[in-house]
Amino acid sequence: MRKNSIKNTRINGEVRKELSIIISSKIKDPRIHPMTSVVDVEVTPDLKFCKAYISVLGDEKAQEETLEGLRSAVGYIRKELARTVNLRNTPELTFIMDQSIEYGVTMSHKIDELTAGLREEEDTDGEE
Repeated sequence: MRKNSIKNTRINGEVRKELSIIISSKIKDPRIHPMTSVVDVEVTPDLKFCKAYISVLGDEKAQEETLEGLRSAVGYIRKELARTVNLRNTPELTFIMDQSIEYGVTMSHKIDELTAGLREEEDTDGEE
């Protein structure tokens, strides 16, 4: 089976949507930061395993606590996922911290600083 078959893509999207709902509204663990989002989900073609990429808007401590809270609630999350998504097998969940959004914001700030510095240099060169 191809890795990105239409069926697998559809399953990934459905699992991502349901995980987002479960994490944002059904888990009451105080360690899980309110600004937690599911960035991407990869379910294996045999539906046995699932990697969920999580992004947390916060500092390093909030990210670690959120990951710890999700790992401790993995049984409940899997049970809720089995209840809402009709799959032959309910995959075992693995949560992975995704730094891509934070990296993108950091790079955007660096580019803004660089362009502002270049504009200042052009302004001072033009005045002379």
